[in-house]
Amino acid sequence: MNKKEIRTLDITNLQTRDNNETHTISGYAAVFNSPTIIGDWFEEVISPGAFSKTISENGDIRALFNHDWGQVLGRTKAGTLRLSEDDRGLKFEVDLPNTSVARDLVESLKRGDINQCSFGFIPTIEEWDDTIEPMKRTIKEVELYEISVVSIPAYEDTEVSLVRSKEIAKEVELRKKLLKQIKELLK
Repeated sequence: MNKKEIRTLDITNLQTRDNNETHTISGYAAVFNSPTIIGDWFEEVISPGAFSKTISENGDIRALFNHDWGQVLGRTKAGTLRLSEDDRGLKFEVDLPNTSVARDLVESLKRGDINQCSFGFIPTIEEWDDTIEPMKRTIKEVELYEISVVSIPAYEDTEVSLVRSKEIAKEVELRKKLLKQIKELLK
């Protein structure tokens, strides 16, 4: 006859997280070689490398919500916005402030209501092809002054999402290790 067995586990080191935690978002504010139509006037494409100079030279780029300079989410000068270029496009990471705009944005991201980006720039090197219809503009280099999390993007391939906390990842790994130990004990 099998006897009932009971297992207990000490969980005194587990931590909870409150609602005032810092959230980080990341994504692509621009995607290379992804054509889009601008105002039914012309097609636009961003070339790889278009942001490299501005990222290295402009130490004060901001992350905004819907291109609104009154809704700053992060800033390179403050270290709360990090920008880089990879093979895909202009990648960013923002540590959100504890503001009503940022908290509302986190909720909209969680729900999936907002999930795309945009950017504000001045083209410094561009090429136009007016031999095709619609005309095509290829952006080779820009002076970037802001990226924005937006509800309506010009480029559909952009993306933004919440980043899972590094502390959560550590807790998950610890829990996996504990579960593995428990399974070993049960064998």
